[in-house]
Amino acid sequence: MDTNRDLANPSRTGLAAGNGPDTDPVRGRAHGESTVPLSVLDLATVGVETSSSEALATTTELARATEMWGFHRFWVAEHHGMPGIASSSPTVLLAHLAAHTSRIRLGTGGVMLPNHAPLVVAEQFGTLAALNPGRIDVGLGRAPGTDPNTARALRRTTGPLSADDFPEQLGELIGFLRDEFPIDHAYADVHAVPNGPVPPIWLLGSSGFSAQVAGALGLPFAFAHHFSSKNTLPALELYRDSFRPSEILDEPYSMIGVQVIAADTDAEAVELARPIALSMMRLRSGNPGRLPTVAEARDREYTDGERRFLDSWFDDAVHGSGATVRAELDALRERTGVDELMITANLADRKAKLRSYELVAAQYGLLDSATSNASRERKN
Repeated sequence: MDTNRDLANPSRTGLAAGNGPDTDPVRGRAHGESTVPLSVLDLATVGVETSSSEALATTTELARATEMWGFHRFWVAEHHGMPGIASSSPTVLLAHLAAHTSRIRLGTGGVMLPNHAPLVVAEQFGTLAALNPGRIDVGLGRAPGTDPNTARALRRTTGPLSADDFPEQLGELIGFLRDEFPIDHAYADVHAVPNGPVPPIWLLGSSGFSAQVAGALGLPFAFAHHFSSKNTLPALELYRDSFRPSEILDEPYSMIGVQVIAADTDAEAVELARPIALSMMRLRSGNPGRLPTVAEARDREYTDGERRFLDSWFDDAVHGSGATVRAELDALRERTGVDELMITANLADRKAKLRSYELVAAQYGLLDSATSNASRERKN
């Protein structure tokens, strides 16, 4: 949007708000021995032996733990009609997580903008930002996050589904968040309330389209490496080549989502990861369900084609002991050159999920940093 054009509300400027004058609302700060900030993506995974209530309770506990350990941001994803994912209403879940944390940035990874009216999204995030100043990220995707019929129900249409108007929707959302439409725009007299400092907007993607849009607008970009690894390097290159400095960023800032399963041994990590691979295989076959148990995934007889799928999934995931996981994450960071790593562990077992993140934190010295910070806070 050209801010030099005549605006209906010229007093509203800026696309991002931080925690204070010395806080960058986009760029995170690395802690411990990590060279980049470490963040979390959670889907509130529901297993065959757990309930949605238990999954959401685990997500809440994980947000509190990763905040304590020094992870930079905690995002939740929008998916619909999937029995194994309880995060269908990410903004509602964010409000709950904000009430149970105090510092960690919270956001969506992401809100699927074609499913919603931009005005409603602006109002939801305006409310979240007003309740939690300087802590909210607006992560946006253009995929439906569900099957075609459910997407039609969300959008109240019986026609063909398309994300071709995503750039227009994005422009409207930015206009509502900033309360800055040109005076001749149809929505010049429409206002999203509450309004205040605008939370940072991130574009999410698994191909090159969003990478180009993010680059052209000078926005931060998050790529879904955890399910589209073959496109990771091309998309990141496209983002960097397309990047134009903006009032938000003077240079590109990229992050990738990575499936990470850490356990006390490499063998245990494989056992924990196998149900996730099986669940993804079923999803790709049009048969989504709750996350299967370790025993079901281990004892199931697989066809040759299914084994090839699982092998490919394991090649893209990071799994193993804490030391193994750190070595693979460091290599991935070096290979991609990203500015931040967002870890996701689609585990339904509460103890296994918390342990996975704890092992990552320990490997990067975040637990030592958390202990030191807690000690300083008690003294103050």
